[in-house]
Amino acid sequence: MLARTYSAAINGVNAYTVEVEVNATGQGENTTVSVVGLPDAAVRESRDRVRSALQSCGYTHPFGNTVVGLAPADIRKEGAAFDLPIALCMIATTGKLDREKLSRTMIVGELALNGGVRSVKGVLPIAIHVRNKKEIDSIIVPARNAAEAAVAAGKIPVYPIENLIDAVNFFSGSDFREPYRETIDEAVSISKNRSEPDFAEVKGQGCAKRALEIAAAGGHNVLMIGPPGTGKSMLAKRVPDILPPMHIDEALDASKIHSILGLLPADTPILTQRPFRSPHHTISDAGLFGGQSMPTPGELSLAHNGVLFLDELPEFKRNVLEVMRQPLENGSVTVSRASGSFVFPARIMLVAAMNPCPCGHYGNHQRVCRCSPPQIQRYRSKISGPLLDRIDIHVELLPLNDDEMIKAPAGESSCEVRKRVTNARKTQQERYDGAGIFCNSQMGQSHLQDHCSLDKESQSYLRHSIKELQLSARAYDKILRVARTIADLDSSENVKQDYIFEAVQYRSLDKRLW
Repeated sequence: MLARTYSAAINGVNAYTVEVEVNATGQGENTTVSVVGLPDAAVRESRDRVRSALQSCGYTHPFGNTVVGLAPADIRKEGAAFDLPIALCMIATTGKLDREKLSRTMIVGELALNGGVRSVKGVLPIAIHVRNKKEIDSIIVPARNAAEAAVAAGKIPVYPIENLIDAVNFFSGSDFREPYRETIDEAVSISKNRSEPDFAEVKGQGCAKRALEIAAAGGHNVLMIGPPGTGKSMLAKRVPDILPPMHIDEALDASKIHSILGLLPADTPILTQRPFRSPHHTISDAGLFGGQSMPTPGELSLAHNGVLFLDELPEFKRNVLEVMRQPLENGSVTVSRASGSFVFPARIMLVAAMNPCPCGHYGNHQRVCRCSPPQIQRYRSKISGPLLDRIDIHVELLPLNDDEMIKAPAGESSCEVRKRVTNARKTQQERYDGAGIFCNSQMGQSHLQDHCSLDKESQSYLRHSIKELQLSARAYDKILRVARTIADLDSSENVKQDYIFEAVQYRSLDKRLW
C-alpha cells in the first residue's frame, strides 16, 4: 500500500517542498527498508529511529520490502526532520490513518527512540514557504518549534506534537486539538521586554559616541582605534540599541537565518532586537562567510540587518579580512561548492576595533609604548588599504583622565540617540523611495550627484584633502555619504561645508596610520 505526505528541507536560506512517499509491499521473507532520493547519513539512519519509535509506541512496522522515496530525487536531503513524516506514512500503509488528510499536511520532526518528537532547525523558513501553498491544509511541527511556525505560517493552522502517539491520534480522528496561535505582534511584545546596554553608561568618549551616532544614522562602517580600556568594546555592544527598530520584513529575514542554524530560543519565535555578532579573531573564512559541503550561513549572515563587531581587527587572518570586501560592498555572501552556488544575505553595519600597536599604548600619554617601528608597521599593515577604503568612519579613542573615570556617566541615553537616528533614517527612506536602497551608505554614483552637490568652498577643501590624505576615489565617495548623513541628522537639505569638514576628519587616519 502507498502513503504520501509533505515535508520540507533547507537549500541556502530558503525552504523547498519534499514529497515523502512510502510503499510497503508486504511481500518477501525479510523486513527491509530502503530510502531513495539522495539521502545523507542522517536521513538513512531514520530507518532505525523510526523502527524503534514504532515499537516503543506499540505500532506495527510494515512487513516485507518497504521503499521510502524523497522527491525531488536530484537534490541531496540532510538532517533528521523527515523522521516523523516517514513514520506516519508507514503507519498509514497499514490503513490506520486518514491518508487523504495526511496527503495535505506538511510534517517535520525528529523522532527519539521512545517515540518523542524533537525540535528541528529551519522551521521558520519552512513556515514562510508553506503559507502560500494551496495544496497544504495544515502544518505539524515539534512542540518546541510551534511558536516560530505559527508566527510565519499566515492563515495555515499549526499543530504542535509532543510524540508519535499525538500525531497518530491527530490523523486517526481521535484528537480534535486547537491549532497553536502566535501573532507577530505578540512575539514582538515578548522580545521588547528585554533590557539592553545603554549609551548613558559609557563615561566620556564624546567624539566616539558622535561617530557611532552618524554611523547608525547612515548605515556606515566604523573603525575605532585606541589603547586597551578606552571603551571600544563597551561602545560597540551598545550600537544595536541606537539603531532604528526592525520592521517586520527585516525581522523575518534575520530570524530565518537564526532558525536555520537552530539559534532561535524557544521563547523568542522572531527577532525584534537587531542582531549583534562578535566572532573571535581565530574564526575561519568558512565560519565567517558560510561553509560545509551543503553551505550554511556564517557570522556575516547571522549579523544580517544588525551589527558585526570585529574586535582586535589586525589579529584576524589576512585571507578572512580580504574576503570581506565583497559582502561589505554588495550586502550578500556568495558561496560556491560542487553542489551549487548559494547566496546568503549579509547587509550589515561593521564595527571594528583595534589597538594602535601590538602593546596597545602607542600615542598614549599615560603609558610608554615598547614596540619598535617595524613591529608597529607590521601590525598596522595587516589592514590593507582596499579594506580600509570600505570603512566609512575612522575614530580615535583616548584614555580617560582622572576626573572622567571618577565622575558618574553623564551622557545621553540610547533612547535619545535612537530618536535622532530614526528620524534621519526616515528622511533617507523618503528620499530613496522606490530606488531599492534604504540608507546613505548604499548610495550609488547617480544618488551622490543628485543629493550631495557641493558649493565652491567645499569642493576646494575636498580637493585639498584628497591630495593631503592621498584618498582614493572610494574614500572620496565615503566622505560624501558621511556628510550627507550628518546633514540628515541636522535636518538640512544641503550638504554644507561644516558637514564636509567633519566627514573628512573621520578619514584622517588614512595617512597617519596607513
